Amino acid sequence: MNTLTRRGLVAASATLPLLAAGRARAQAPTLRIGVLTDMSGTYRDASGPLAVMAAQQAVQDFGAATKGLAVEVLSADHQNKPDVGAGVARQWFDSGVDIILEVTNSAVGLAVAGVARDKNKAYSNSGAATSDLTGPQCNANTIHWSYDTYMLAKSTGGALVKAGGDSWFFMTADYAFGNALQRDTTAFIQAAGGKVVGSVKYPFPSTTDFSSFLVQAQSSGAKILGLASAGADTVNQVKQAREFGVTSSMKLAALLCFISDVHSIGLEIGQGLRLTNSFYWDMNDRTRAFSERLRPKMPAARPGMIHAGVYASALHFLKVAAEMGAAKAKESGAATVARMKAMPTDDDCFGKGVIRSDGLAIHPSFLWEVKTPGESKHDWDLLKPVATTPADEAFRPLAEGGCTLPRT
Repeated sequence: MNTLTRRGLVAASATLPLLAAGRARAQAPTLRIGVLTDMSGTYRDASGPLAVMAAQQAVQDFGAATKGLAVEVLSADHQNKPDVGAGVARQWFDSGVDIILEVTNSAVGLAVAGVARDKNKAYSNSGAATSDLTGPQCNANTIHWSYDTYMLAKSTGGALVKAGGDSWFFMTADYAFGNALQRDTTAFIQAAGGKVVGSVKYPFPSTTDFSSFLVQAQSSGAKILGLASAGADTVNQVKQAREFGVTSSMKLAALLCFISDVHSIGLEIGQGLRLTNSFYWDMNDRTRAFSERLRPKMPAARPGMIHAGVYASALHFLKVAAEMGAAKAKESGAATVARMKAMPTDDDCFGKGVIRSDGLAIHPSFLWEVKTPGESKHDWDLLKPVATTPADEAFRPLAEGGCTLPRT
């Protein structure tokens, strides 16, 4: 990819060594997968370089070269700016990228979905959380993997209200993701008989000192402090809440918390925190096998649900492209996405599943609790299971999302 110096964009491309065999067959067009992610900001650890590696791992596991497919994996940093993300998407699509993956940040994700629609290319999101991607802003070119604000709200918010946390105060990142997460969680709180007594929105991504917001939350008298945030913001909020004594009178609900966040927080501070993830590296034999294959690429980290979504969506795209033929898969993003919806999904991260007509990948969600230091056996042994929401209950019912795509 060319460097977008006018926008200050730093972009990098990574082409897998296994492409040599594909290039020898001049008649086989190259499939190009672009991983558009946060390489330098709030969500770097939850997505970032390991998301690119997850896409590369999918190409490797699929055996693209042995199946006659030439594949390139590109990467770029959207800097959490919708205009930068949309600019990269346009340039990539115009230069032959066939599908964009990941795109942590809901505002950027919504912008990229619009570009994918306009350019008739494919976009499979696993980082942006807003449920609007498969709701009122759905389109035939977009798939949403891993999690969304509805799923997070139902699993974490609903469970805490049932456990007695019936009064809430929200501390919300003021952009599309945070606002959608507060909206969806509020609906579950009220439906369960709880109430929201107050909220505060903080500027994103420019805020690192949350002390004044935490004082407001504590003075509200609410039982639960809902953190409608993610990444480094959530890490800082949990640490500062402990430092300022907020946790002595309120329980924290990390409404989107990744395994990398828990690792950064540490078990001493994070123990007892409950969170929803659709993937945990140590969940079963298949998730452990995937994590071990990925581990040599970044030994000091473990994959989270964004990385799992990148892997699953890249693998599924390649399966469909192999079935359609590369040339056919490149002709129309909407047609390729339609085939991705028609083919059942199956991968080591999520197991067997389906992609609904609105573009939502359906799989179970899991409520986890952060272990105590005494329960943990090693550095990344961080979570224990609390509850499972079955696949057919985890996500918003198709009829309630407001998506105008035909229901099939």
